[in-house]
Amino acid sequence: MLGGVLLVLVIVATLLAPLLTPYNPLALSPTDRMLPPGPHHLLGTDEFGRDVLTRILFGARTSLRTGLVAVSLAIVIGVPMGLASGFYGGLIDRLLMRLVDLMLTFPGILLALVIVAILGPSLFNAMLAVGISASPTYARVVRSSVLSTKPHFFVEAAQAIGCRNWRIMLRHILPNVVAPIVVLGTLGVAGAIIAAAALSFLGLGAQPPEPEWGALLSEGRNFLLDAWWIATFPGLAIMVTVLAINLLGDGLRDVLDPQLRT
Repeated sequence: MLGGVLLVLVIVATLLAPLLTPYNPLALSPTDRMLPPGPHHLLGTDEFGRDVLTRILFGARTSLRTGLVAVSLAIVIGVPMGLASGFYGGLIDRLLMRLVDLMLTFPGILLALVIVAILGPSLFNAMLAVGISASPTYARVVRSSVLSTKPHFFVEAAQAIGCRNWRIMLRHILPNVVAPIVVLGTLGVAGAIIAAAALSFLGLGAQPPEPEWGALLSEGRNFLLDAWWIATFPGLAIMVTVLAINLLGDGLRDVLDPQLRT
């Protein structure tokens, strides 16, 4: 519940960003350069005089959208692979799982770095890279769930009355493996936000002057001694949001897992 409340507050603040702050996140104001937190700028200003709170609120839109898009892409790629691998087995299973094993040999962030290096630095490419690098995990989880669901009598009954394989997978097996996908996807959003922030921190994700939490951290790292607030508050925003999503994901796991309920 705490994670859900925190996440709702973050989303509401993101949606109401234009109403919560009078400043433009991209407008430069040299006369207000590097002002400490105060009544006019609650979280201070950066090296260009831009309000830090404003950039964090608008940056939340970018970071949350990046996490959602990356996880959606990972699900679109990983779930069909896991379904096909677990249902058909044999050669298809071996080929798909060896591809998954090959992708899993690379750390997720390293694979994302390779993809972005090939495609070029941009926010879209960062989302694409994070989604592709996370898809093997979804394929593995779905395959395991399909293997445990496939021997059930309702699947055998569907095969006995002549249902096509795609219909059995989509109508009879997929609904029974949704729970782990929901839990993994919820937790995956937090990991995707961190991965995208890391790419932006390295200059491979969101490009200036677009506000994004990882990019804000990168901009403020050179001023930690003179203007600590430029990097500290974006870092706190990442921490609170990721903590909220992880708490919510743990709660969903407790609710959706019948073994934990009993």
